[in-house]
Amino acid sequence: MKQKSIKLNFLMNSLLSISSIIFPIITFPYISRILTNVGTGKIATATSVIAYFNIFAQLGIPTYGVRACAKVRDDKEKLTRTAHELLMINLIMSAFMYVLLFFAILFVPILRDDKILYIITSATILLTSIGMEWLYKALEQYTYITIRSVIFKMIAIGLMFLLVHEQKDYVIYGGIAIFASSASYILNFINLRKYIDLKPVGGYDLKRHLKPVGIFLAMSCATTIYTNLDTVMLRVMTDEGEVGLYNAAVKIKTVLLSVVTSLGAVLLPRVSYYIENKMFDEFKNVSAKAINFVLVFAGGATIFFVFMANQCIMLISGEGFAGSIVPMQIIVPTILIIGLSNIFGIQMLVPLGKEKALLGAEIGGAIIDMVLNAILIPFFRSAGASIGTLVAEIFVTTYLFIYLRNELKGVLKRIKLVKILFSLAVATGIMIGTMYLSGRYILPGLYDSIFYRFPNIDYRVEIKSFIELFISFVMFSAGYLLMLIVNRESLTLEILGSIKAKLKIK
Repeated sequence: MKQKSIKLNFLMNSLLSISSIIFPIITFPYISRILTNVGTGKIATATSVIAYFNIFAQLGIPTYGVRACAKVRDDKEKLTRTAHELLMINLIMSAFMYVLLFFAILFVPILRDDKILYIITSATILLTSIGMEWLYKALEQYTYITIRSVIFKMIAIGLMFLLVHEQKDYVIYGGIAIFASSASYILNFINLRKYIDLKPVGGYDLKRHLKPVGIFLAMSCATTIYTNLDTVMLRVMTDEGEVGLYNAAVKIKTVLLSVVTSLGAVLLPRVSYYIENKMFDEFKNVSAKAINFVLVFAGGATIFFVFMANQCIMLISGEGFAGSIVPMQIIVPTILIIGLSNIFGIQMLVPLGKEKALLGAEIGGAIIDMVLNAILIPFFRSAGASIGTLVAEIFVTTYLFIYLRNELKGVLKRIKLVKILFSLAVATGIMIGTMYLSGRYILPGLYDSIFYRFPNIDYRVEIKSFIELFISFVMFSAGYLLMLIVNRESLTLEILGSIKAKLKIK
């Protein structure tokens, strides 16, 4: 099978990942004001609970399936047999989890009180199973799945403005959110015939997948625990309003993280192919570029959004979510930390067949997160949940770095960390200096002029936040890019060179 451009795949998968959460990001300013933090907290809780059922239904297949199918993608019969086997396992486990969910809704008060919401949200279990996204990713069909996903998100945005008008409409919004994230999987199932045979090919051996699937399931469970446990524990130990505040705090982080982790997801099928065919130089080369990208992009995003958390929360959620500012500042550094652990784990350990090491790291992270949440949430509420997640992610990344220290020696020599750090420091200084001077001499007069001309204008805090974010983003980005160019940072020069070539600039 002809290999597609990694740059195109990364771009498409970044758009795909962003589209998975761009719907809640675009709609959150509207939804947070209509549903309030209580309504958004109900939806966040339902989503987190269903995520636990879904993770057992999927059995780690979303990651394992990419590797397994990528290895045999040049042989249609083997690819068909592998895809059929994994789909069978997936559907069997989905049916089992639906039975457990039915009893949970009957006997657990929190679930029973909002049973309609949980039933609607649970549709993601079946849709994810039949969607077989892992097969399309193994075949590097990122353009198709991205275009398909974006179309459904756009439809969902229209449905939201059409149907959600009151606080009681949170159930409707929950259904629309599922439509946005999962309904497109139906098209995946319909289009399977283009890539595999739909008729049984025989010779099925489900047992050969059970051991690796079990390991990937354990990995997924551990990751899901410290990804969603903070939300669930907040709901149990505090209230839905606090969950809503925490949910607002992680919105920006989730969008940025989706871009960072998209690179690891894109490279998994390619790197698995390299390892299978003993192309180790190519493996080290793409690993170095991936780490370099995370340091440049995630490093800049982390610094910017820690400093501008106040303006972000005010713009996206409004003054009613002021309690989200500190949790956001605490949790934003996980963009960089998770970005690195994703490269170490998904791009390096998984293709090398060392997923047990990744499992050990994630189990340790889950335990740390659980213990810290239990200790800190009663005292610091949503900020305590943020601290637990941050420490857990630091542990995971450190563990993987130590485990891979021999493999990383040659890789890290190609990365000029000092140049990146110096560029970040200068860009941060430019941003802080600009905001201080503009806040002292320019913005007060600008605000007075705007609000004098439009005395009845609503959302004054949001307008101020947008202006401040825009100015700081322009200055930070320009300063950062300029310093990376001056320091001749390799990845930046390569990207700019590629852009010039595309535009035919000499």
